[in-house]
Amino acid sequence: MKYGTGMVLVLTAGVLWSFQALIIRQLEATGSWALLFWRSLVMFPVILLFLAWRSGGAPFLAIRRTGMAGVLGGMALVAAMGGAIVAFQTTTVANAAFLFAASPFLAAILGRVILGEAVAPRTWAAIGVALVGIFIMVREGLDAGAWLGNVAALTSALGFATFTVTLRWHRVDDTLPASVLGGLFAVIVGALVAVQTGQPLVIPPTDLAWCVLMGVVTMTGGMILYTLGSKIVPSAELALLSNTEVMLAPFWVWLLMGETASTGTFVGGGVLLVAILYNALSGVRRLVAA
Repeated sequence: MKYGTGMVLVLTAGVLWSFQALIIRQLEATGSWALLFWRSLVMFPVILLFLAWRSGGAPFLAIRRTGMAGVLGGMALVAAMGGAIVAFQTTTVANAAFLFAASPFLAAILGRVILGEAVAPRTWAAIGVALVGIFIMVREGLDAGAWLGNVAALTSALGFATFTVTLRWHRVDDTLPASVLGGLFAVIVGALVAVQTGQPLVIPPTDLAWCVLMGVVTMTGGMILYTLGSKIVPSAELALLSNTEVMLAPFWVWLLMGETASTGTFVGGGVLLVAILYNALSGVRRLVAA
């Protein structure tokens, strides 16, 4: 695969993921946990089939090789996916998307604490700037009564950061087996919590169609493209290119649904994006210099 092809695949993955919030906004009568159940139920066999193709017909061997790291990573993905759904249903898409973008910085902090990985001075500086942006957004959310959406978005970001650190813990190169486990665990957790909270698992046909679209196209399709592209695109650039999701998700709901966010959300989100772009571009420059 050529570098340009890998870059296009990663960008396309970010574009596909950016439609998640818009689709969730179309649901009529499906609760957060029922949505997690149905979307994951569709996603799981599709991504398992892709893993079977990637592994030469031995998907379960690939899953077994990830060991405990894959299991913990899969559990962390459940928090990431569940938190994202709750956030999109309880706060503005712009607010949720910007807070999701804190994940790389949370991963850097967890990596330092848990794995003892060194954090570059430029990353510490970016984390400091990012915290200012997050504070602005969270403070305004508390004033507006949107605390649940903020907590859910940060939980999602922390879940994905934990997923990343868990795989680095055992130096797992391929994230796909852990993603398969995450899909399986999400089916189980979604069903159990939906039943416990009284959310019906029987949903309208229209909502089910949207869940199928997310499970097959936006969620799994994006994950497959990202996995393929990440084999050729350096990690520093992956963080930069995948930010298309953060920037496009609020745009789609504004363009097609007229949803807008407050000034504080865009100010805080802008500060956070500056920190992300600075950290990613610094990584790219270091890569080129090397």
